[in-house]
Parts: sequence; C-alpha cells; structure tokens
Amino acid sequence: MTDITTYAPQPAQLQSVADFQTRAVQQLAEWAQSADAAIRIAHQLAQSSFVPLSLRGKPQEIAAAILAGSEVGLSPMASIRSFDVIQGQAAARALTLRAVAQSMGHEIVMLESSNTRCRMKGRRRGSDEWQTVTWTIDRARDLQLTGKDNWKKQPGTMLVARATSEVTRLVAADALLGIGYSAEEIADGGAPEYAPT
Repeated sequence: MTDITTYAPQPAQLQSVADFQTRAVQQLAEWAQSADAAIRIAHQLAQSSFVPLSLRGKPQEIAAAILAGSEVGLSPMASIRSFDVIQGQAAARALTLRAVAQSMGHEIVMLESSNTRCRMKGRRRGSDEWQTVTWTIDRARDLQLTGKDNWKKQPGTMLVARATSEVTRLVAADALLGIGYSAEEIADGGAPEYAPT
C-alpha cells in the first residue's frame, strides 16, 4: 500500500509568499501614485511647445510616455521627447533604445554608415562577445521598405535606425524592459526581420 501525504507548506514558505504578495501590492500602489503624478504633469504640459506636436493636447498620451520612460530610467521630459505614436502605437525611437542600453553599460558601436549600408556591433556589459548587425539598402528593398517616404528621403538614417534597433535588442533586451519595436520600425509597417551577421 502506497502512503500518500498531502503537501503542507512550511511556515517559512508561507511567510515568503505573504512577503511577495505584500511587495507586489506595495509596488502597484506606488505605480498608481506615479500614474496620478504623471497625469497631473501631463495636463500642465499638454499645450506647451516643449511637447512634440504629435502629443500636444493629449495628456493621456503624454502621461503614458512619462510612465513608459520612467520604467527604463528616463526623466519625464526625456520620455516625452523619446516616444512617438505611430499608427496608434506608442514606440521609442531607435536613438532612445541605444541611449537606454548605453546608460546601462552595454556597448553599441557603429562600424560603417552610408546611404546603402550600415554595420553596427554591440555587446553586453561585462561580456567579451560582440554581436554584429548589417542593414543594407538591398535588405530594405527585399522587405519593400525603400518605396516609403522616409526611405526615399533619408536612406542612411533609416539604415542606422534599423541596425540600432536590432543590435540593441540583441544585447540589451533586459534594459529595454519589453519595448518591442522602434518608432522607425513601426512606421515601416510592422515587425522587423532579424538577420544578425
């Protein structure tokens, strides 16, 4: 006959769960206070010329930018300047992704940049391993990006933005805390293609 015993957590395990739940509730309360403060600030700034045109008069969007930026260490004003709303979706600019990664000690280095090619490399803080990313105008053409207005006017800038976004996610995803795609990628119409070299 098999002896079946019922699982009974030990007092220390129960205390650990209770501590975790208490901390979670405290963090939520702190976030709610931050959200209230962000919306108050947003209402005061909504008509200011310091707010980008795409956010002007939109206090809820401004508050969301402030909160999103605070999660990756940006001040309220830096947050407002670092996020765009593209096709109804908020996204950080590629430059913002690079700045956040570098502020956390990760290295992002441009190796080459022209109107036809951009090569960047990056490595995590404390690592010896470099990840290299190459974006070419041919790659952009294959993805049907070069017909878009920004690609026609600024191909070099767009290649830098794509390479920056890709290499930053490769080496510093934890620093970005779930920022999915850059504003430039979303403006291009969707998720990026990953092809590190």
